[in-house]
Amino acid sequence: MIIYDDWGRMEYALAWQKQKELFDARIIAKNGINDLNDIAVFCEHPHVFTLGKSGVEENLLVNNQTLKDKGVAFFKTDRGGDITYHGPGQIVVYPILDLEHFNIGLRQYIYYIEEAVILFLLEFGVKGERFKGATGVWIDTDVPVKTRKICAIGVKSSRFVTMHGLALNINTDLSYYSLINPCGFTDKGVTSLEKETDKQQDLEYCRKLLFKKILQVFNH
Repeated sequence: MIIYDDWGRMEYALAWQKQKELFDARIIAKNGINDLNDIAVFCEHPHVFTLGKSGVEENLLVNNQTLKDKGVAFFKTDRGGDITYHGPGQIVVYPILDLEHFNIGLRQYIYYIEEAVILFLLEFGVKGERFKGATGVWIDTDVPVKTRKICAIGVKSSRFVTMHGLALNINTDLSYYSLINPCGFTDKGVTSLEKETDKQQDLEYCRKLLFKKILQVFNH
């Protein structure tokens, strides 16, 4: 069973710490002390750039003063992937799962996360796709000059327990992506559900719908 938990809007550093506590508890639980529920944490963050452990710092295109002027925090994290942006209007999901409960490995897990987002987007008439050689969910992957990313994925796992997760742009201010090379790409765009549908979306509705799709994929 995957439990839904909504943390609201929370500073990235605090959410990271809370994630790590849940993550560590589930690793300890694997020693047979108890068996904790899997959990999908939903939240939003104030403006922040995060750099994955294999990321290149040069993909942050501005200096510390510019970050300060624009009110954007910067963190180096322990997830996979390169640099990405989190901010208001974006749905961030941190699934803290024991993959052994689902009999899957990390590659299949990422595939499932992508599938849930693709199914979510279909409800709005938007065709999300996988892009060869990259994680996340993309649009127009067969038209290189139009290929754009709507959902970033970066995870960490230990003993089949996961943390970090996905960032799905709903009503996101996309101008912040001009300050970075998103996920290390210099030739690919970024989009949002609002931009693709030309309509601002109800975030609470979107959260509940995305969780429904996550359950659909993981419990199939």
